[in-house]
Amino acid sequence: MTTYRQVKGYSIKSVSSDPSNIKEGQIWYNSSAKQIKVSPFLEAWSSGGNLNTARPAAAGAGIQTAGLCFGGGNANAARLDVSEEYNGTSWTEGNNLNTARRTLGGSGTQTAAMAVGGTTGTVSTASEKYDGTSWTSTPSLNQAKRNTQNVGPSAAALNFGGYTTPPQVVRTETESWDGSSWTAVNAMNVGRYGAGATGTQTSAIAFGGFNPGNPTNPVAVNESWDGTSWTNTSISLAQARGYGAGFGTNTAAVLAGGGPTPANKPSATEEYSETANVITGAAWASGGNIGTARRALWGAGTQTAGLIFGGYIGAPVSADTEEYNGTSWSEQNNLNTAGYHLAGTGTQTAGIAFARGTPTPNNGPLTEEYDGTSWSEQNDMGTARYATAGFGIQTAAACVGGSPVSIGTPNMQRTEEYDGSSWSDGGTYPTPIYSLGGCGTQSAGLGCGGFSPPAGLSGRVTLTGEYDGSSWTTGGSLVQGVDGGFASGSQTDAIFFCGYASGPLNQSQKYDGTSWVSSASLANARNSLGGSSTTGALALAAGGGTPNTNSTEEFTGETSSLNIKTITTS
Repeated sequence: MTTYRQVKGYSIKSVSSDPSNIKEGQIWYNSSAKQIKVSPFLEAWSSGGNLNTARPAAAGAGIQTAGLCFGGGNANAARLDVSEEYNGTSWTEGNNLNTARRTLGGSGTQTAAMAVGGTTGTVSTASEKYDGTSWTSTPSLNQAKRNTQNVGPSAAALNFGGYTTPPQVVRTETESWDGSSWTAVNAMNVGRYGAGATGTQTSAIAFGGFNPGNPTNPVAVNESWDGTSWTNTSISLAQARGYGAGFGTNTAAVLAGGGPTPANKPSATEEYSETANVITGAAWASGGNIGTARRALWGAGTQTAGLIFGGYIGAPVSADTEEYNGTSWSEQNNLNTAGYHLAGTGTQTAGIAFARGTPTPNNGPLTEEYDGTSWSEQNDMGTARYATAGFGIQTAAACVGGSPVSIGTPNMQRTEEYDGSSWSDGGTYPTPIYSLGGCGTQSAGLGCGGFSPPAGLSGRVTLTGEYDGSSWTTGGSLVQGVDGGFASGSQTDAIFFCGYASGPLNQSQKYDGTSWVSSASLANARNSLGGSSTTGALALAAGGGTPNTNSTEEFTGETSSLNIKTITTS
C-alpha cells in the first residue's frame, strides 16, 4: 500500500500544537488535542489594482505579478489598441497593438504574448505576438472567432470558445497551437464567449463570459482544462461578468475589467487563488437603525463603540447625539448648539464636535467636547466654517477645508489644530476644498475627495491629501471623485465610502498609503453620512441621505487565516 511519506515526501509528525509554517496539503497529529489535522487547498478572489483605461472586450496575458491587458472597446465607439502592463499592484501604459480591435483572445507572458482573433468590424483570424516591447504578426487561426479565449506561450497555446457572425454561432471548439499550426481537441462543456481565461496548453481555467442560455447577462461559472478535457470548478466569480481580461496561472489568476452587459466598462479586478488559507472577502452588513433619520451629521469612535451627532432632519437642524454598542443605538444628551455639515473626531467617551452650519452664522466656529455623558462648550475655532473634515483625538484634533459661513468667501485650504484647549493654524491643503472625508491622527492625517470647483465632475475631485502634523502632500488618487463621503481608518489603512457623484453612492474605496482600490459596496446608497472614524478594517456607516435614512451598515475588511481540518473516521 502506498504511504503518505511516499506520496508527499515526508511523514505525519506528532506535535503538541498546530505548526505555524504549514504547507498546503500537510497532515499532522496534534498530541495535545489527540487529533489528526490537515491543511487543505482553498480558492478565493480578492481586490487588485484598477486599470488606467476602464474598458470591456480586452484581452490579457502574463501572470498575477507581471500581466498584460490589451485591445478592447465598446461596440459603438472606437476600438482600442491600448496595451497596459501589470506588476501585481498597479498598471502602466506599454506600446500599442498594430491593429485596434475588441473581443480578441490573448495568451503568453508579459514578454512573449499573443493576441488572437477579435473584430475590427469584421470577425478576424488575425494574430499578433508581443516581445515585451512591441507587437508583430503571427500565423492566423483556422476559424475566425471573436470574443475568444487564448492561453499558453506562443510555442504551445490553447484557444477556446468565442462566436462567429453572421449568423451568431457560439463556439465550444478548443484548438491547440504547436508554434506553427492549430489543431482541434476536445470541446468545452458549455459554449461561451467573452470569458476571462488563463493557464497553459495542459492546465487552464476559463471564468465568466456569456453563453447561449444567458445571452445578455454574464455568468460566474468557471471551467478548468487538464490537457485533455474540461470540468466545472467548485467556486464562481464574486461579480458575474463577461468581456474581462484574464491572466496568471490556473492556481493564481486575475480577471480585470469587463461588464455586466456589453455596454458597461467596470475597472474592478478579482484575483483567484488556491491556498491553504481561508480568505474572507470584505463586506458590509446591516446594523441597528439610528433613532433619528438624518443627513449632514458626523461620527466618531469605533464599530462597537460609535458616536454620531448633529445633522439635518429638514427643519429644524438637529442637535441629537446617539451612541452605538455594536448592536443598537441609544439617545444621549444633545449638543448644546444644533448644527449640520459639522465635523468631529475622537471616541465615544472623549469626542469633539466643531465647524457647523447653523441658522445663526456666528455659531460656525463653535467647539464642544463630549465625555460620554454630556457636551461642554470649549474655545472657538479661528474661522467659522462648515462641510469640513476632522481627524485625530479629543486632545490632538485637526480640522481641514470647509465652506465659509460668509457668502462670497472662497472655500478653505486652512487647517486648524486643537490641543485639548485651543485652536492654532496648521498646514495649507493642496486646493480649496469642502465636503471632503478625513481620518487618521493629527500627525498622520488623511483628506480624501471633496468638492473644489471647477475640477472633476461638477467640481468633485479624486485628490488625496496626507498630513504630517505641519504640512500637506498629495497621495494616491481616488478611483472616483466623490464629495460628501465618510472616511475611517489611518493614513496607511483607510476606507472612504458613499458620498455623491451624479447621485448618492453605495461604493467604497480602500487606501493602503499609496493607492486606492474599489472595495465592497453597501446595500444603501447615501451621502453626507456619519460613521466610525478610527479603523479601516471595521468601519461603520450611519444615516445620510437623500432622502434621510436611519440605516446603519457595518464593514468588515478582507481577512486571511490558516484553514486547519480535523480528520475523523465514520
